[in-house]
Amino acid sequence: MLYQILTIQIQNAVSHLFDISIEKVDFQITRKEFEGDTTMVVFPLLKIIKGNPMEIGTKIGNYLTENSTVVIGFNVVSGFLNLVVSDDYYINFFNEIKDNPSFGFVSASPNAKAIMVEYSSPNTNKPLHLGHVRNNLLGYSVAEIIKASGKKVYKTQIINDRGIHICKSMLAWQKFANGQTPENTGLKGDKLVGNFYVKFDQEYKVQIATLIAQGKTEEEAKKQAPIIQEAQQMLLDWEAAKPEVIELWRTMNQWVYDGFAQTYKNLGVYFDSYYYESDTYLLGKQVVQIGLEKGVFKKDADGSVWIDLTADGLDRKIVLRSDGTAVYMTQDIGTAIQRVKDFPDIGGMVYTVGNEQDYHFKVLFLILKKLEFEWAESLYHLSYGMVELPSGKMKSREGTVVDADDLMEEMTATAGKIATELGKLEGYSADEKAKLFKIIGLGALKYYILKVDPKKQILFNPEESVDFAGNTGAFIQYTYARIQSILRKAEFDLSIVLNIKELHPKEKELVKQMELFPEVIQNAAHHHSPALIANYTYDLVKEYNSFYQSVSILGEEDMTKKTFRVQLSKKVGETIKSAFKLLGIEVPDRM
Repeated sequence: MLYQILTIQIQNAVSHLFDISIEKVDFQITRKEFEGDTTMVVFPLLKIIKGNPMEIGTKIGNYLTENSTVVIGFNVVSGFLNLVVSDDYYINFFNEIKDNPSFGFVSASPNAKAIMVEYSSPNTNKPLHLGHVRNNLLGYSVAEIIKASGKKVYKTQIINDRGIHICKSMLAWQKFANGQTPENTGLKGDKLVGNFYVKFDQEYKVQIATLIAQGKTEEEAKKQAPIIQEAQQMLLDWEAAKPEVIELWRTMNQWVYDGFAQTYKNLGVYFDSYYYESDTYLLGKQVVQIGLEKGVFKKDADGSVWIDLTADGLDRKIVLRSDGTAVYMTQDIGTAIQRVKDFPDIGGMVYTVGNEQDYHFKVLFLILKKLEFEWAESLYHLSYGMVELPSGKMKSREGTVVDADDLMEEMTATAGKIATELGKLEGYSADEKAKLFKIIGLGALKYYILKVDPKKQILFNPEESVDFAGNTGAFIQYTYARIQSILRKAEFDLSIVLNIKELHPKEKELVKQMELFPEVIQNAAHHHSPALIANYTYDLVKEYNSFYQSVSILGEEDMTKKTFRVQLSKKVGETIKSAFKLLGIEVPDRM
């Protein structure tokens, strides 16, 4: 690639001119007001070369133009060396990639260590909501990007299928359902169970208010409300494996799993393995003993086991209660170890979890490092900000969440409404329209969420996300469809290698943008950021539309130029499709 070639040539120039060696060369995009295709930053050389940055840059620029077939011109602005790259370089580069369907992607070597990416990880007491949508889209996309960067990837989740919150839904179903099931109500199982989670909270509040009216404090009322005491007893019965409780738990969880599966399918995500908290909550207890023997953990007088991380800037963290029961941290330690046992080629893990758990993962990763697991050096918390609506935060127990299924339906309907108003649907059958609306609607949802840096909060606006102009999924999909229209009309051989001598400035800018794609994938994998892919694609599409408006493509009389411009369009379309695949977004052939 260009940066690699230029790095070697600049290293040679510095060695010849100044008799020193440099390991790294800093590049940046050339500012629009200056001539050049890439810019070398000269300032870092001042640490080892005495002199004026203008003079140093000029000497390097002259050397390159005299000794390189890639650099044909330069200018120096302050400490920045702007380099003009030959058309030949870009023409040769394009001919190398134009027939490569996997351009930008790197295949994993057979012996490469794998990365396990965890995402979704819902509770089985409610349907997936908008927050889960961001989690799933981020986790899935990051997994695809890491895979494209040349690593083996496993996608997984841990399902939180036990605990007091699960018992709340179970108890409310027992009390108020009158035998309702997904079959006899027509409701998805996760929605049905979620309704009873809300019902529990409603009844709990009524009982609290009644007890307060009888003279209890709020604290006393919360503890003494009969329905919460019954839920706590149900949890004890579950832990004691009481048959009727276990049977109800399995039945209601299966309703939820079936509902989740449908949502995942509609969202376009999948998993290679599943872990369940009911299986993992006891994991890690045996590790505590190993940690005690190594001196990583210490036992208090009451029998509880702790780790002191104050020297690391954290605090003391309990890993085993005085009664011998595990805490969440213990469970997560055990689950991480179990995953490596299940998949021995794992060399690292990515946890897609909201930023409210930042501290938890700092502690978890540090403990695993102190326990001397080699793979613990390659653990990453993909911490993301919350998704909010104009109406504010969502609350599951109060039933004020945006249901994931409802959201996808709304996005499809919104896409249909806007596309119909734009009048671009002549000749479409009803089925074709429905398919197109879903592709546009889901594409809008995914792009709107993934174009934002994961660490930032999102204020989600459905209407804004389906705009056919600006930095939106629909705008990019429309450009892809425009390219497919050009290809359908081009009735000539696109596989030939053309003898192009020079490029139109808009052609050159387009090839330059495509050349960045492999590096963008690597950076996105390194930073665990689908936003880099999304915004790169938008920049590519902007560049293409500028090209489309500035030069004639099918109307060009010169057959060589016409063929090249259609080839260029085709490769841009393929790159858009590849980039959007990493985001889990489909592209339509017609819009």
